Amino acid sequence: MLMIYTNPAAQQAIGDDIMAEVDALMKELSQTGELAGGQALDGPHSARTVKVRDGVPAITDGPFLEAKEYLAGYLVVDCDSVERATEIAARWPDARLCAMEVRPVINEVSA
Repeated sequence: MLMIYTNPAAQQAIGDDIMAEVDALMKELSQTGELAGGQALDGPHSARTVKVRDGVPAITDGPFLEAKEYLAGYLVVDCDSVERATEIAARWPDARLCAMEVRPVINEVSA
């Protein structure tokens, strides 16, 4: 899974050229069969953090308060290696604007 991080300054830098890069990369990953899914996420203004301590839930608005960056979306790729997933993440515009995180998915949850 490629997790896309952004911040308000990076969001202001997003323009047509960057969106064209994203569109081209998405098309390429679709053609190679490496794109398995993904979704943009709403901003931190609508997020909630839930922690349960001693059986009592504590719910706060937003993600971690000390972080300027936030998880903006994710992309699931089906690659032969973590190195290939890292190559894809390095080409994603948010890697230049903020950060991308690469994590292998280890198990699927069945309903």
